[in-house]
Amino acid sequence: MPITLASLADLDALEFDEIIDARSPAEYAEDHVPGAISLPVLDNEERAQIGKMYSRESPFKARKAGAALVARNVARHIETVLADRPKGYRPLVYCWRGGQRSGSFALILQQIGWRADTLDGGWRSYRRLVQAALYEQPWPGPVIVLDGNTGTAKTEVLGLLAEAGVQVIDLEGLANHRGSLFGAMPGGQPAQKGFETALAMARARLDPTRPVVVEAESSKIGHINLPPGLWEAMKTAPRLAISAPLAARAAYLARRYRDVTEDPARLLATIDGLAPQHPAERIERWRALAGAQAFETLAAELMQDHYDPRYGRQRARFDDQPVQEVDLAALDEASLRAALPDIVARIDGLAGAMQMV
Repeated sequence: MPITLASLADLDALEFDEIIDARSPAEYAEDHVPGAISLPVLDNEERAQIGKMYSRESPFKARKAGAALVARNVARHIETVLADRPKGYRPLVYCWRGGQRSGSFALILQQIGWRADTLDGGWRSYRRLVQAALYEQPWPGPVIVLDGNTGTAKTEVLGLLAEAGVQVIDLEGLANHRGSLFGAMPGGQPAQKGFETALAMARARLDPTRPVVVEAESSKIGHINLPPGLWEAMKTAPRLAISAPLAARAAYLARRYRDVTEDPARLLATIDGLAPQHPAERIERWRALAGAQAFETLAAELMQDHYDPRYGRQRARFDDQPVQEVDLAALDEASLRAALPDIVARIDGLAGAMQMV
């Protein structure tokens, strides 16, 4: 009997050994149920081929050809990926809308003796829950924004807060992007739908009685858009602002962006992308600093002449929100860990003030 998800929280309670996504690799890459493995019954080309046959030739001919392909692909999965699954194996199989692809796969697995079930409504039913959580429901609890100019190690502080038991969501981690023109990460960003799935699951696991700390962002991280409900909560949230000397920030950025500085062509191309916003002589100086591998000086000048002024204008939009400030002399791991108790105490203070309102 198909399994019905009434809420995203139900996913964590499912008693299945594995979740199998039977859709094509392209569908899986765009978005999938968290933790699902990709075992397509039709690959991208086969799915397109059967679709064209269905619409241009004959539904019967398409179903017959599709059945042969499905049987062949499922057999390959059983002989390879699923070859070591035990007698009591219980998988949950889904496709786009819980129809023929997942049903056919599950039926074959059931004939082996495995306790396979399907997801009612397939990925589409799961996607509706994600959309409802992010676009139709208010953000479920209080938000505190971790603020500070570029290079103040906010991402590292966020990780340390999570280690200390503070409730956090790492938006840049979910978006696989550091939030600036230089911020692209290996592997590229997920699709918007994939990001939303990860965010919706993080949201579903929150304790709504406790604040969640998120890093200050604009409404976009790279090409990823933040859902309006979260963005509105961030705009009205109290802020914990970290400050540090320019030299410490420059040293931190030179460490954190080593993947950029070790790729001269990428670094120069990114600098050139700033040309419409700065005098030509400044761009040439930055290019010269990059060529000389003077990365800390380059980082300092980029912050002083580009990022800090823009960040200041953006922060001015939130001047009416409560702010706690933490001044750090250094941004190495030892210094951040030493400052952590004070940072947690200030977050607790902001949380307490929110409860009193």
